[in-house]
Amino acid sequence: MKALVLDSGKLYIRDKDVSTTVGDDDVEIKIHTVGICGSDIHYYQHGRIGPFIVKEPMILGHEASGTVTCIGKNVTHLAVGDRVCMEPGIPNLLSMQSKSGFYNLDPEVRFWATPPIDGCLRECVIHPAAFTFKLPDNLSFAEGAMVEPLAIGMQSVTKAQIKPGDIALVIGAGTIGVLTALAALAGGCAEVVICDVVDDKLSIAGQYPGIHPINSKKTNLLEFIQDFTNGVGVDILFECSGSAAVITDLTTYMASASTAVLVGMPLQPAPIDIVAAQAKEITFKTIFRYVNMYPRTIRLLASGKLDIRPLISAVYRFSEAIEAFDRAASGNPQDVKIMIEME
Repeated sequence: MKALVLDSGKLYIRDKDVSTTVGDDDVEIKIHTVGICGSDIHYYQHGRIGPFIVKEPMILGHEASGTVTCIGKNVTHLAVGDRVCMEPGIPNLLSMQSKSGFYNLDPEVRFWATPPIDGCLRECVIHPAAFTFKLPDNLSFAEGAMVEPLAIGMQSVTKAQIKPGDIALVIGAGTIGVLTALAALAGGCAEVVICDVVDDKLSIAGQYPGIHPINSKKTNLLEFIQDFTNGVGVDILFECSGSAAVITDLTTYMASASTAVLVGMPLQPAPIDIVAAQAKEITFKTIFRYVNMYPRTIRLLASGKLDIRPLISAVYRFSEAIEAFDRAASGNPQDVKIMIEME
């Protein structure tokens, strides 16, 4: 079938052989919309992320929505014609991690567009029904494709154990940073400060009530946080930049007995001042993707309490997919999420 294939560092729209057999517990889905993720761009530009190396031609894409076209005989919660979004990681349900309720940590997870697993930028996919979720009528296909990155923000704020009225600081105003800030507000934070060094990104975040954008190159962030919190510091800090230098200084912005959630992934090991953290009894938590977040993320979007539509910067046709990837790879600071619609 037609697919967007990464081969030897170049993108091609071409036919690629993939399985079309629908198992008893599977569904076949005609792909409608796919979001371009930073990991897709990283594979495109560098051919690898850590130990995951693109060695063979690979289909990109893992943020997707579509329409069910066939169901396996054991599937009862979905029907042909249902509009759905799909969780892209398929664990071994018999693994220790899955049985413990943390299937996202299963080392055998087969995740779309993570070598050697093909992604979803193709005409249709076969996917386990257990990881396929019906979209409410009031959510578009584009919003369905946004469930995947939003689920990361939802995982982050769930780990943070926010209390109503907390003040949070989000470092990094990329896609995940903005979605984490929105999830933090939905999770009970009274105010969220988000910082970055790019005004265009901050202006996008600042359109949402309750989010306070700060350019840390132009404003002393520590002085701002001290003034904003009456000298106490923030209750929750979400590190979404992946900057090792930023991680080193996290504790200076934080209140005593507060919580830091590490979301971004540094390219190099990041030192942390352990004594400074101990003096405030700061709790550090980490996240890796998400677990059991799709149903609650869909419910939140359907409730209307969180509007992610302003974050969709552009939608390209599948025939323009290479152009869409080149735009996403250009790092336009005014772009948040570029999407591709299948034709």
